[in-house]
Amino acid sequence: MNAPATSPTRTAPGGLPLIGHGLRLARNPLPFISSLRDHGPVVRIRIGPTPAYVVTDPALTRKVLVTDAAHYAKGGKIIDALRVFFGDGLATIADGDAHLRNRRLMQPMFNKAHIADRGDAMIEQVAATVGAWPEARPREVYEDMNELTLAAFLVALFGADLPEHLAGEFTALMPDIMKGTIRQTLLPPWVTRLPLPANRAHAQRVARLRALIDQAIDHRARRAAGPSADADAGVTAAADAGCPHVAAAREQQTGLFDTLLNAEDPLSRQQLQDEAITLLTGAIETTGTTLAWTLYEITRHPLVEQRLREELAAVCADRPLAYGDLEHLPYARRVLQEAIRKYGPAWLVTRTATRDLDLGGHLVPEGADVVWSPYLHQHDPDVFTDPDSFDPDRWTPGNGPATRGSFLAFGDGRRKCIGENFAWAELQIILATILRTWPSFRLTSRAPRPQAVVTVKPDRMTMEFLRQPVSARPGSDEPAGIAVVPEPGPDSKPSPSTG
Repeated sequence: MNAPATSPTRTAPGGLPLIGHGLRLARNPLPFISSLRDHGPVVRIRIGPTPAYVVTDPALTRKVLVTDAAHYAKGGKIIDALRVFFGDGLATIADGDAHLRNRRLMQPMFNKAHIADRGDAMIEQVAATVGAWPEARPREVYEDMNELTLAAFLVALFGADLPEHLAGEFTALMPDIMKGTIRQTLLPPWVTRLPLPANRAHAQRVARLRALIDQAIDHRARRAAGPSADADAGVTAAADAGCPHVAAAREQQTGLFDTLLNAEDPLSRQQLQDEAITLLTGAIETTGTTLAWTLYEITRHPLVEQRLREELAAVCADRPLAYGDLEHLPYARRVLQEAIRKYGPAWLVTRTATRDLDLGGHLVPEGADVVWSPYLHQHDPDVFTDPDSFDPDRWTPGNGPATRGSFLAFGDGRRKCIGENFAWAELQIILATILRTWPSFRLTSRAPRPQAVVTVKPDRMTMEFLRQPVSARPGSDEPAGIAVVPEPGPDSKPSPSTG
């Protein structure tokens, strides 16, 4: 690690006085970050006057995340901004004993068996929400997907019996919370500390969110306290008497968060709030973005939709979806994985060098931001043939090993996303439920443009959902129910709005 650097580190072209490459990152972030691959395995950029080192070689990114992770601490400008909102949640807490302790505490929440216990309750929640959509009325798909992921995750996190008024307030509050958080990450820190109306409103919403989480935690604690605190003491008594059906129903009502509440070495109330905020935000933004882009790609690829529906029909026939069906839907998993690859969803992640480091022969000075981009790696033409195309079959068995090092949507190493298993389950549940509920859907807005903020989200996407398949247009070879729209061109620019 202390060997002298031997390779000169090129500075990306196009920097401006004072603002560096900030204007290019703001105006055209995805083409800019992808272009850095042409300037070497490690490329210096400037964000304002501050240099940052972008790693474009997946082998070197693995060194940052896995091999030499101890020397690249979780940090950087984006993480510092998010920490104001998340506190010391698992995504933002500094490396060290506290991170390891919290991760070990939370790991059981996300094992496959624990998720499976909540799977059918999540399916019921999603089916009720999707089935209530009015027919043939344009809907804001990105907002819908965020609402669905939040509803499903609230059931998994706090149990199926979370009071309706709490669930409703979470649903109403989180979109504005997410917008305010994104704004905080984009602005200079000194601006976010000014007593501006937007800053005050965001602080008030965050305070309200923490109060809601407290109420949800108290609800779970009362439910866990037993018959004396449980309004449905009869259910508890029957379960204790050995009735397996009632015991199973009660298990469905428990939430992942019970694991933390019942830990031998429990977290403080502040830490519980921080972790709940981290989990809620991660479950909404990344999963909702992926689902929105997946539905968009389905509208563009009739054969993909046909194969999805045929797979679902073969597995479920005429009965409702069950959690056990998910493992028998490999094509749906490939479709979702390709949407994740193509659209991120995260596009820029930072670490901080803990000392002067040699990264592939390039000197990275102590304290410097080290940037890696899942989007950049997942669009590498040397790894993914025709990376801008949507091809679920690139994930067929046998192709995985060649692409594993460049598929980094969930990160890698000791800071890899703890909720990956849950994310796959939630993604498959929601996609399958939409397809089972609505025989057809179509885009009603123009083709969306990718907008890189925290995730790569669509700037605008509306669809209508129909109870009956739409007849194919005369003279068209397209299967019924599909409206194909042109793909946004490579020069499409994201909207400057922060969403």
